[in-house]
Amino acid sequence: MGMSVTISAATERDAEQIFRLQYLCFQSEAALYGNYRIDPLVQSLDSVRAEVAADCVVVARLGDEVVGSVRGTVTEDGAAFIGKLCVHPRMQGHGIGARLLSAAEAALAEERGATTFRLRAGHRSEGNLRLYRRVGYQTVGTSKGEDGVPMIVLEKAAGTYAATA
Repeated sequence: MGMSVTISAATERDAEQIFRLQYLCFQSEAALYGNYRIDPLVQSLDSVRAEVAADCVVVARLGDEVVGSVRGTVTEDGAAFIGKLCVHPRMQGHGIGARLLSAAEAALAEERGATTFRLRAGHRSEGNLRLYRRVGYQTVGTSKGEDGVPMIVLEKAAGTYAATA
């Protein structure tokens, strides 16, 4: 009998696995844009550890292995910024990304008072944009990442997070 994927809050012990997973997962994004200086690829392990300690970080586990993660922070105005959603390439297409997103939204709303969820995706990242739209996000604008990649900004109201599970 196979193991099932569990979703839970990250602990400091998960930081190194998140760091390595993020580096693996964002290679395809970097290739899509011809830019290997995107934030997830240049972030330091210490920075990931700091995010795990301070932010809302949710992981997907298969046994002891972290196979997915997502992070979120809430600003003073109640907007939660969600980012760095990634799922191990061998585990993609099984709903783990949607489950991670839903768990992060629930934690950000219930534990940190988020009233709106906001995220960004590269303008060529069709798979990511499809997922975000499927779970209720709507395009509200565009921006440019610090790495120069054109981004699409999406939002949804916090009250709708339960519908994404």
